[in-house]
Amino acid sequence: MPLTILSRSQLRELLLSLNRDEVAELQRNLSEALREYSTGSQDKGCSAAYQPSRTAITRQNGCTTLFMPASTGQTIGIKMISLQDGSAAGCGTFDTPGAETSSSRSQTGSVRDSVASLSSDVSDLSVGSSQEDSTSTSLTTTTSGSGGDNEDSSTLLSGCVNQQPVVNNVSNTMGAWPGAGTRDTSPKGSVTLLDSESLPFALINAHELTAFRTALASLMVFNKRKKVRTLLVFGAGTQAYWHIRLALILRGKEINRVYIVNRSFERAAKLLRDIYLPENTAWRGDVKFSAMSNDFGEYERIIKEHVRKADVIFCCTPSVEPLFPAEFLTSREGRQKGRLISAVGSYKAHMAEIHPDILRDEVTVSAPHRHFHKHTRRSGVVLVDSLDAAIKEAGEIVQAGIKPKQMVELGELLMVRNATQEAADEQKSLREWVERGNVIYKSVGLGLMDLVTGGDLVRLARERKLGTTVEDF
Repeated sequence: MPLTILSRSQLRELLLSLNRDEVAELQRNLSEALREYSTGSQDKGCSAAYQPSRTAITRQNGCTTLFMPASTGQTIGIKMISLQDGSAAGCGTFDTPGAETSSSRSQTGSVRDSVASLSSDVSDLSVGSSQEDSTSTSLTTTTSGSGGDNEDSSTLLSGCVNQQPVVNNVSNTMGAWPGAGTRDTSPKGSVTLLDSESLPFALINAHELTAFRTALASLMVFNKRKKVRTLLVFGAGTQAYWHIRLALILRGKEINRVYIVNRSFERAAKLLRDIYLPENTAWRGDVKFSAMSNDFGEYERIIKEHVRKADVIFCCTPSVEPLFPAEFLTSREGRQKGRLISAVGSYKAHMAEIHPDILRDEVTVSAPHRHFHKHTRRSGVVLVDSLDAAIKEAGEIVQAGIKPKQMVELGELLMVRNATQEAADEQKSLREWVERGNVIYKSVGLGLMDLVTGGDLVRLARERKLGTTVEDF
């Protein structure tokens, strides 16, 4: 069995060579896998029922290593990544869908039968069990299992890396916003892929793959947005780069401005220099870029203006504090337009890029009234990649007290979209929310993403004779 090895530089060479059609195909394949993850029955290989539990260990030196196994039914794989985050030593296992959660997930099949309950008002979208009150409506049917309505974060499994307390020697920023010349804080590791006979066929450096597949998923809703003229990006690392690059590859002709905000202006300037390399002219186009750091004299005024002006906000930092005040988006002025907000950087329960009040505001749906104010209606839900992971790992979700019935998985949203082809009114309501409404997407990552996208990239690498091949591993 030949083994293909893609080093960090080899994988980057491959990723930089992808054209729009190839990116779109990779995104479609990932989209289908996420749909199966959220809605597939147990005969679907990507179903959540077939995804093993994550395990994490923290060594005495404060380095945390996360083990993320996954399966597609045809391929098995495991991602191992490490980050020097200063956590207390120990080990633990993340809960994944089991006896409790699989039963609630199986109810998702009733979406097709319950689609008539979709209201013409996005704020009243409901697919599944009845709601207790008008302030907590949701697209999702997952209302039981781990992280149930009455479950507090303190009852979650102790020892899990994302539930360990912040110890005194941890820096205030957990490595976020590194200064000029500091080390790269991105996770380091690899992804190992095995075929249906459990024979390894690929070994991939995880650094670039993690950022790339996260951006692919993050941009699924981005593709559906009506207005994407102005992008605001927090962060200047690999994750920020791939969000910018893929956004411009997919919809560059519609984008006018990209604002980059980073604590270290030197690092933001380096990102701009990379973007303005001559070989990037084709995808960069005529888009105007600007960068700023929070030590600018009028930072507070400028950042408020950028947030209000943005059609899309990408948050790509492991920040432990919100990147901007909630009032920027929760006030009447802030709600005059709908935005897509994608937060992918924070990965522990005490971290938060988006202020929890923004999430609370979005899921609190008031009864309709006759007074007219120009504002975007609250959707009642937060979009996540995995409900089971978000309820434990996503700091914004945990700190805001968001309940499972106030979340909808990205793959579940795709299934609802497919299920409403025959229901014109309901489909219109859902489409208007996705295209123009407030959509908050929180991602903490899934091993399934690495498995699916990694397998596709290995296929492309072999076609282009990239990577190192061990013929008889």
